[in-house]
Amino acid sequence: MESRTFGRIKITPPGLTEPGLYLSRVESLESERGIVQEFQYADATLRELDLAGTQLITGRITGLRAARVRFEAVNLHGVQLDACDLGSAQWTGSKLTRVAFRNCRIMGAALDDLVLDHVLFDRCKLDYTAFTKVRVAGPVAFSGCGLTEASLTDCDLSDAVMRDCTLRETEFGRGRYQGLDLRDNDLTALRGVASLNRVLIDRAQQDQLAQALVAELGISYGDDDLNTP
Repeated sequence: MESRTFGRIKITPPGLTEPGLYLSRVESLESERGIVQEFQYADATLRELDLAGTQLITGRITGLRAARVRFEAVNLHGVQLDACDLGSAQWTGSKLTRVAFRNCRIMGAALDDLVLDHVLFDRCKLDYTAFTKVRVAGPVAFSGCGLTEASLTDCDLSDAVMRDCTLRETEFGRGRYQGLDLRDNDLTALRGVASLNRVLIDRAQQDQLAQALVAELGISYGDDDLNTP
């Protein structure tokens, strides 16, 4: 299976085109056994989606729209989500392996205690989302995503990639960001710049980080007073 390269990492996508694989259409992501496998779930509009202790293995979720989402210990392996609107999801205590989110809307969500391994967020809207104790265990990339006013607290995004993303007032709190690839982004409106120890940027982005730091510290320039009427 062909991997996708983002900077210095390669992500292996869900294996949904393997020879002989057949995805059965399902009407629900719930199962008495707690496992939904080799499935296709499409075009559902729900008021509430509440799952706990569930494993979703090898499947595709397309066009799902849910006003309220709560996932607890919901593990995904080999799953692709296309054009889904999960609203302000609350997703806790889960592991995602070989998962791709494409053109999904997960705004104002609370993602807490997630482990990510070979996970891709591709052109997703993640604005105002709170990432808490989110940890990478393998390659992870955010490509072309909106992260306006998102916050990251106690996260480990070591060696992850954020490429061509909107990082306007995105706040990096305490955490581990060593090797986080921030190239090809506008960094002028970042918050929490002091937390970004040993990240990877282009030389041209040095001035952007400096501008973000000056704004965060509320520094003013002496010559501004000279120009005040």
